[in-house]
Amino acid sequence: MNVSAWIRFRVFLRSFAIQGSWNYRTLIGNGFAFSLLPVLRSIHRDDPAALRHAVGRHRTIFNSHPYLVGVALGAVARLELEQADARTIDRFKAAIRGPLGSIGDGLVWAGWRPLCLIVCLVLYYSGLPWVWVAALFLGLYNAGHLALRIWGFEIGFRHGRDVGERLRRARLANAQKAVARVGAFGLGLLVPVLLGSAASGLAWPWWLAAAFAALAGIRLGNAIRLPLAVALVVFTVASILLGGPGNG
Repeated sequence: MNVSAWIRFRVFLRSFAIQGSWNYRTLIGNGFAFSLLPVLRSIHRDDPAALRHAVGRHRTIFNSHPYLVGVALGAVARLELEQADARTIDRFKAAIRGPLGSIGDGLVWAGWRPLCLIVCLVLYYSGLPWVWVAALFLGLYNAGHLALRIWGFEIGFRHGRDVGERLRRARLANAQKAVARVGAFGLGLLVPVLLGSAASGLAWPWWLAAAFAALAGIRLGNAIRLPLAVALVVFTVASILLGGPGNG
């Protein structure tokens, strides 16, 4: 059995609201059932009792990173369409929720979001107007966010129960390390850019210092493991004390 592209799109669209009914008993379980409802309705359109039972099966505890939950949604939708045993689906959901949470936390919260923020801070302290910086942050961050959601849902639906192997071959851990290295580069670059901006101009000594700091960030960023939040607070306070970009 298969479903139309429109039904798949509706499941994907509903995944954006998957945290809307978050609670301590089922976490995002209610949202998972809500997102899956278009597929379940297409399967049990002639059997309301079976539909209620299917929805109830998915209103159990489930958790995942919200940007990667599409992997589980797509795969479970495929399993439901293949009429897999309910216990098989439950075991699959229990097995995949932990990895999706840890991968998403490392890749997005500790990687992509800080990287986007660092890039925009470097541009701001280099003199770019704050309106353009804000627009760039929203565009850059959401481009990665949406790409990850679309990719996750597609591979989940395409590979079903074998999506775990597909995730391993995707080498998301390597992507996470790459994002962390680029973030360390940007963090090293941000220090002299901030100081040079406060000194009323980015003369060549500041750019030379920026290059050295950026290279140090690449080499030492992962080893030092300075919490990024602390670093950004320091930069914010320093900016206020030094008068902001372009002010001596």
